[in-house]
Amino acid sequence: MNNLGLIDIGGTSIKFAIWRNNELEKLPAVDTPDNLEDFYGILTSVVAQMKLEAQIVGVGVSSPGAVNKTTGVVEGVSAVKYLHDFDILSVLTEKFGLPVSMENDANCAALAELDSGAGRDVDSLIFLILGTGVGGSVIVDHQIWHGAHLFGGEFGFMLIDGHKTLSNLGTAVNVATRYNAVNGTRCSGKEVFQLAKSGNTSAQREVQTMYQALAKGIFNLQYSFDPERIVIGGAVSNNPDLIPAIEAEIDKLRDAVKVASIKPELVTCEFTDSANLRGAMVDFYQTFE
Repeated sequence: MNNLGLIDIGGTSIKFAIWRNNELEKLPAVDTPDNLEDFYGILTSVVAQMKLEAQIVGVGVSSPGAVNKTTGVVEGVSAVKYLHDFDILSVLTEKFGLPVSMENDANCAALAELDSGAGRDVDSLIFLILGTGVGGSVIVDHQIWHGAHLFGGEFGFMLIDGHKTLSNLGTAVNVATRYNAVNGTRCSGKEVFQLAKSGNTSAQREVQTMYQALAKGIFNLQYSFDPERIVIGGAVSNNPDLIPAIEAEIDKLRDAVKVASIKPELVTCEFTDSANLRGAMVDFYQTFE
């Protein structure tokens, strides 16, 4: 397998790596600049060094936003506003002088898990990322399902309770927001979970609301797409109580919905800060194979 340059564009930093000898070699990250000219300067400089040092044959890019792989345009919105609404893929291809692939960051993370992580032995999976909101990816037959409007995997918009979405109810960030609003505190999500374990009933109520919302969303996804496995990522996936608590709520739903014979297979992700870079490699080879 030939050497590749890999780039993961984030709202606060840009990560770089070389894929060589089937291993990820991380390079120093840089702060994400606030303008397009500096962005191009940083990327072209690092890629030039990669070409000299590793003889890379192409560059895989993980990007925020809704990446249209047909037009090369990053649609939607993201924290890096200057990436959007023009054919950035063609610009980067010209500047690097190499083939370039580009995919949404959540989709890249899902591809990494499918290739060599928690989904390496399945053909279809759903990947849920629990952060400030809920995002993710749908993979069918080893391919990303982007959807007709590039909204494939935008699970956070699912309505779970009245007008409340999965993003409203299903994240540790919003557990903290709800708890703090009721109790006049400034706790983090992690602190609210700790309070819940120590017996604080208000914290327990908010944490349970999150588990119930995630269970309902996952139940609906299982019966909509019927994936072989559902992988959960994000910082909260490090909580050992997460999967058992969601499964307990799913069991209640299955008992209530008598025809629900399938129990979703839930696992946590294996890759953390390297997932997007690894997935950019997978996407490159899928794009140019």
